[in-house]
Amino acid sequence: MKFKSQIKPYQAAAGGWGSLEATTRFVIDSKQALKNMRNLMRMNKAKGFDCPGCAWGDDNKSTFSFCENGAKAVTWEATRRFVDAEFFATHSVSTLYQQSDYFLEYQGRLTEPLRYNRLTDHYEPISWENAFSLIAQHIHAMDNPNQMELYTSGRASNEASWLYQLFGRMVGTNNFPDCSNMCHEASGSGLKRSIGVGKGTIRLDDFDHADAIFVFGQNPGTNHPRMLHSLRHAADRGAKIVTFNTLRERGLERFADPQKPLEVVTSKAGTISSTYYQPNLGGDMAAVRGMVKALAETHRARIAAGEKGLFDEAFINAATQGVEDYLAAVDATSWEKIEQQSGLSEQQLREAAAIYQSADRVICTWAMGITQHKHSVDTVREIVNLQLLFGQLGKKGAGLCPVRGHSNVQGNRTMGIDEKPTQAFLDAMAQHFGFEPPREPGHNTVQALEAMLRDEIKVLIALGGNLAAAAPDSPRTEEAMQRCGLTVHISTKLNRSHLVPGQESLILPTLGRTEQDMQATGSQFITVEDSFSMVHASEGVGKPLAETQRSETAIVAGIANAVLGNARVDWLALAADYNKIRDHIAATIPGFADFNQKCEQPGGFYLGNAAAELRFNTPGGKAHFSAAALPTSLFPQLGDVKVPFTLQSLRSHDQYNTTIYGLDDRYRGVYGQREVLFINPEDMRELGYEAGQNVDIETLWNDGITRRVSGFKLVPYNIPRGNLAAYYPETNPLVPLSSFGDGSGTPTSKSVPVKISLSADVVTQRIA
Repeated sequence: MKFKSQIKPYQAAAGGWGSLEATTRFVIDSKQALKNMRNLMRMNKAKGFDCPGCAWGDDNKSTFSFCENGAKAVTWEATRRFVDAEFFATHSVSTLYQQSDYFLEYQGRLTEPLRYNRLTDHYEPISWENAFSLIAQHIHAMDNPNQMELYTSGRASNEASWLYQLFGRMVGTNNFPDCSNMCHEASGSGLKRSIGVGKGTIRLDDFDHADAIFVFGQNPGTNHPRMLHSLRHAADRGAKIVTFNTLRERGLERFADPQKPLEVVTSKAGTISSTYYQPNLGGDMAAVRGMVKALAETHRARIAAGEKGLFDEAFINAATQGVEDYLAAVDATSWEKIEQQSGLSEQQLREAAAIYQSADRVICTWAMGITQHKHSVDTVREIVNLQLLFGQLGKKGAGLCPVRGHSNVQGNRTMGIDEKPTQAFLDAMAQHFGFEPPREPGHNTVQALEAMLRDEIKVLIALGGNLAAAAPDSPRTEEAMQRCGLTVHISTKLNRSHLVPGQESLILPTLGRTEQDMQATGSQFITVEDSFSMVHASEGVGKPLAETQRSETAIVAGIANAVLGNARVDWLALAADYNKIRDHIAATIPGFADFNQKCEQPGGFYLGNAAAELRFNTPGGKAHFSAAALPTSLFPQLGDVKVPFTLQSLRSHDQYNTTIYGLDDRYRGVYGQREVLFINPEDMRELGYEAGQNVDIETLWNDGITRRVSGFKLVPYNIPRGNLAAYYPETNPLVPLSSFGDGSGTPTSKSVPVKISLSADVVTQRIA
């Protein structure tokens, strides 16, 4: 496809006609228009398939239960285009590596197993049997089980994920790096420490009862658009939507529902945020601390006046511990520090506090703008502190809502994709299957890459995902993967990871979420878990492109059978009938009793949440306040080094994770290009630069490694001074592998210390 490059500010609301037009264009471009229209009518419906995009919940009420980006995900997957042996015979790996990520995936679906030939630099066909045999050969040659890394994408189903972790633990490792390590780990870590469970406490219909919804660090218009329906409905009935986000995002300002004809054909649109604050990158913890400081002052003033205080003292005394230490930490935090770090004024934070104070039922929701900083766990816990002070847990319309990314990233963790599994989980596996699983913690994603760089890893198997594009420090990530003896990629489409092969490399083509999964006992369905702990069935309806494609579950079972045999587990029997897998899940994971029967429930079933019932699985059995101080610096590793700018990486609107659907970012006014840098106009003028000029971006770090990307076009944008934003994976080379969150291990992709300079071609033009 050809793209016209331009910068043209977007004036319309999110959604509306623009969303319908984009959806239609992608459906037609798939070359399967009629088929994909039928697919979309079955998406997120009972007896249909779950959206392969985000993990937002299904309302089970709408005629059309999909959004623009969900439609892109479906049509991107259900395309008629495919890459075959002839394609790989024509294109060498070195040649393909020079192509863009968009080009790679646009070529279409993978249809047959492939093996990299290092002598010819081409991928060549291999049979499934020989592929499984090669994997077994490499695993059997390892010195110990921890020389294997088992990476997982959040797309994988509960059934495939559970089987995958069982295979890994029977081999003898807890090395389960996954996409959650790079995105949402801080949410789980922070919530576990505060309330004893690493999941959100609300259900989808709580949005219908909240008086105020505080939205931190997320852009639902692009990343989970169906959330805009919930926010719009809440705003229409009078709930206050208070947004804290560094960039002004159109989806958080105005939204026209594409499912309402009047809003499509007219300029009618609804306001989302009643108040919109733009903190500095990494400043959200300070912003919440400022709100609490203001609320604490009012609370004490009321008590001094003989009135009832603001805080829910009964809840605090009965259900929490540590409030005195926390409030002492709040008192010790100066307004000067809060304003300097948050980038917001005391007046703004008192205004936000007043809105919170006036609401009986409050939801706090957040995403990766919160979780990808060094102090992200403390920030998550600060949000929890605020809710605990007012007893905003365990009642309708109130609670905590981390919004996960990929469609089953939460389910993967429930199924045991966890490098630090609980002893209870391991005990259940041991008792049920009669083996002793490994007990020591395994590697998260950063640790796995570091181990690869040390030549400690012999085998990398990736169940979905695109690790080379998703991980930080791109050149070092690619080097790490190339040091492995064998890399195995279970994938639907060609991607960047396939082009940095290890000493040997396999690509195993898998079915997508939209496609019928026929096994020996008939058509199979899988299950997923959304951000609200709802588990529901998903059954593809489309005919696969080729008989040589296999389901993820069948591929994992095939690998396990080749490596371990069937003496302890009949892997191939499980692949033939997913009901048997679900019976094992029911026997080993709490909340899944009668799993197969529950899957018949329309809309799925709720797993439950102990913290939502005010049962806290923490030491002492109570919710814990965190008394962490605000960070002294976003970059303590740099000491006194002056950091000119803090950069965050983000998605464009034509993108989901590392999948690039197109080169437009409609809501931000960017078309036909991706190498752009969003900058405050005053910062640009102070530097003497002009809009449209190309700049180089270089990381300031302390390890002697030069990290630089070049030729990024300056785009003036509504963003606080000193803050920058650009797309990933293009800016992943700037994120140091050694820069990750305390207590989470998540790369700090939302706070990268950088400087910028005019690119060489611009400097040459000026001299001329």
